Amino acid sequence: MATKVYMEALSPTMEEGRLVSWVKNQGDPVTNGDVLAEVETDKAIMELQARGEGVLLNVLAAEDSTVEVGTLLAVIGETDEDVSDILAAAGAAPEVAEAKPETAAGEAPSDAPRSPSETRTVGGTRIKSSPLARRLARERRIDLGAITGSGPGGRIVVRDVEAAEPAPRLPVALEPEAEFNDVGLSQLRKTIAKRLSSSIGPVPHFFLTSEIDMERTWEARVALNDVGDEQRISFNDIIIKVVAEALRLHPECNGWWHDDSIRYFRSVHIGMAVAIDDGLITPVIRNVPLKSLREIAKESNELARRARERKLMPEEYTGGTFSISNLGMFDIDQFTAVINPPEAGILAVGSIQQKPVVEGGEVVVRRRLRVTMSCDHRIIDGATGARFLQTVKRMLENPLAIVW
Repeated sequence: MATKVYMEALSPTMEEGRLVSWVKNQGDPVTNGDVLAEVETDKAIMELQARGEGVLLNVLAAEDSTVEVGTLLAVIGETDEDVSDILAAAGAAPEVAEAKPETAAGEAPSDAPRSPSETRTVGGTRIKSSPLARRLARERRIDLGAITGSGPGGRIVVRDVEAAEPAPRLPVALEPEAEFNDVGLSQLRKTIAKRLSSSIGPVPHFFLTSEIDMERTWEARVALNDVGDEQRISFNDIIIKVVAEALRLHPECNGWWHDDSIRYFRSVHIGMAVAIDDGLITPVIRNVPLKSLREIAKESNELARRARERKLMPEEYTGGTFSISNLGMFDIDQFTAVINPPEAGILAVGSIQQKPVVEGGEVVVRRRLRVTMSCDHRIIDGATGARFLQTVKRMLENPLAIVW
């Protein structure tokens, strides 16, 4: 019996996906669980797996096409199986592919036609490369024809592209000029646009800003990182820990808005905004108050790396109860962030700067940090948010408070 391959919802918020590449080609044998294609969701690049066995009879969607969830992508069945009724219902031509002969090792012979996800023709020569390797080569302006592949059968893989030198840029005078350049929206950018529209409009934001003395936290971080060769701790790791402890003391800020109720969480799961090429994604560190600073530092570093590589699983970027957005590394003094609904708030963190301040009647130079809390007024009142921010300020100015 034929198995229909649909565009699945590979993330909780996915409505459509971009078919990056077919890993299996029409006519290839398929077993249950095999990776059929790579799909760009609204958050990451995920693998679409087979839910049946047989031969990939028909491929109905082209690479680089954007397809709605629930759309028929392909059909798996026996070699001579009649699937014309399935194709007719999908509005596709009833063309059935023949299975390719296999070698004893289970691979197609060298003279068999190759999947477009595996080969590319450059200067009349067929070059085998992985989809991610081709994508990286385009981004870095690297000629695949000049690379020797280290993968199976000489296939070019990501590590080969990473080791290659990018092509030198042309002098400005030789580069063609254009009035504009239209760039298609990625699935992530579409989702960001949709979520921002659903946040800044319907959610009644208000903002609270506080300036914090960071001298003691600065000294504490230096001391912690001078001990051993373990995972180094960043200021962002300390802020994540402090915000989580403050939310534990102020659970009225640790909630979600629902149309007919407010859900307050007993656990604290902090989302940390990470900038990637296509926009912004917010991986989530769970149960932060139960973790040490070193554990938070290790997990935040790993999640940020996986986010930039577009390898996060859905459970790694959903379920946050409060978010933090830090632009201090870009020398931004202060900004406001948009709430990630249904969360009640988000803390925008600027850079630590040395400023003249009055202390004991004298002007001294101190390291200062500005943070701005965006609050959903339906959940958090002004005084409630102010008390929470006071606790954050007290803990950062007295970092020993987070270890008691």
